Amino acid sequence: MGTSYETDVVAWANEQAQLIRAGRFELLDREHIAEEIEDVGKSEQRELASRMAVLLAHLLKWKYQAERRCASWQRTIRAQRMEIAYGLDDTPSLIPRLQEARWLKVVWAKAVAQAVQETNVDCFPDECPWAIEAQVLDEGWLPDA
Repeated sequence: MGTSYETDVVAWANEQAQLIRAGRFELLDREHIAEEIEDVGKSEQRELASRMAVLLAHLLKWKYQAERRCASWQRTIRAQRMEIAYGLDDTPSLIPRLQEARWLKVVWAKAVAQAVQETNVDCFPDECPWAIEAQVLDEGWLPDA
């Protein structure tokens, strides 16, 4: 034992788990363990934001490029909604994020940037025009053209 957190984080994590199981709490690297636990939450938040941005970008493409609608876009929309729902079921403490104006502003900006890059269209609204839970995450809803 004694692998440095900076040298090999995976070996370090395995050693820390062994120490916990053995009840050797005095040997734990508490500061780095606390950081890793906090990072788990950040990772979940980043994943939610990333999936939401992809979903919103595809909804934008659906609305603003009706002539290019395809089954692939529908599959992506459906898959992102399913993954978001699954993630929120696993981590319900993230549900309030969906209503945070600051969070939504960042996610919307990412979605618009992705949609602009993929469509070469730049006529999207500055703010999300759709209700997140009632529309965006509703598996049966798609924006009208």
